[in-house]
Amino acid sequence: MKMSRLDHYPSPVDLPFNRASLNDNFQPAPPDQDPGGDGTWLLLQGLNLLTIDAEQGQQLPEGDSPFLTTTSPPLYIGQWQGRPCRLLQVADSMNLPPQLHKQPLRATEPKLSIELLSLAGLGQMILHWEQSSKHCGYCGEKTIRLPNEWGKQCRVCNNHHYPRIHPCVIGLVIKGDEVLLARKAEWADGRYSLVAGFVEFGECLEEAMARETAEETNIQIKNIRYLGSQSWPFPSQLMCGFVADYAGGEIELLDQELADAKWCKLDQLPDLPPKRSIARHLIDRAGEFLP
Repeated sequence: MKMSRLDHYPSPVDLPFNRASLNDNFQPAPPDQDPGGDGTWLLLQGLNLLTIDAEQGQQLPEGDSPFLTTTSPPLYIGQWQGRPCRLLQVADSMNLPPQLHKQPLRATEPKLSIELLSLAGLGQMILHWEQSSKHCGYCGEKTIRLPNEWGKQCRVCNNHHYPRIHPCVIGLVIKGDEVLLARKAEWADGRYSLVAGFVEFGECLEEAMARETAEETNIQIKNIRYLGSQSWPFPSQLMCGFVADYAGGEIELLDQELADAKWCKLDQLPDLPPKRSIARHLIDRAGEFLP
C-alpha cells in the first residue's frame, strides 16, 4: 500500500500523529485480541522508530522478532496493512541488528511516511500508558488488564484506570500585522514557536490560553477562537490550538519558562517549528487573521 510524505496539511486533523493520518493502514485493537501468527513489528527505541530499507522507502520489519531478548514482552496493538502489529520497546543500551535503522520521531525533516510517523507516535503513547499504569493510583497495588480494552483494574481495590491524555493549549496571538512568538532555551538555536501550556484544575480551554499567555509573556488576549487540535505523543498530550487578539500589556518574561518572546511580522519570521506540528500549522495560517 502506497504511503505518503507530506509538507502541507489542509487542516489540523490531517497533521501527523492524529488517527486520520493512518488512513486505512491501521485498525487498532486491544492486546488480548492478538490473533497469533507472523506480522509486523513496531520497534521503538527512545524517541526513534526502528525500520528497514525497502524499495518503497522505510518500512516496519516483518516475521520473527529481530531481538532474541527484551526487557518486556511484545504487545499486540492492532492490524497494520492487514497483518498483526506488535509493539516492542527496545532498550537504549541494546545493540541493533545491521538491517535496522533509527528514524527520529522529532526530526525536523523525518524520512518516515506520515502513516509510519503517526503509528510510531501512537506506539509512544501506548508505551507511556503501559509504564504509568502498572500500579493502582489509589492503593499502589498491581493492576491487571480489562478484557477487550486498554483499561486496567486494580486487583485489590477494584478501581478502574484508563489511558490518560493531557490537554494543552497553544495559541496564535495577533497584534495588528504582527504575531507573538516565544522561545525556550532548550530548543534549536534561533527557533521560535507559540505560547503553550497545560490546562489546570477548573479551567476551560479558553481560560487556560489566556492564563498561559499572561503568565509567560504578560500579554492579555481577547476574542479567543478554537482552530483545531493535534495528538502529541511526547509523551501523551492533546494540543488544542487557538487564535486570539491582543488586548493589552507589554512583553515581560514573568515565570522564567521562556528565554525570549517578541512580536514578528509575517515577512520577518525567525526559524519555526516543523510543518508536522500544530504550532507551525497555526503560524502558517496567520495571514487569514491579520487585518
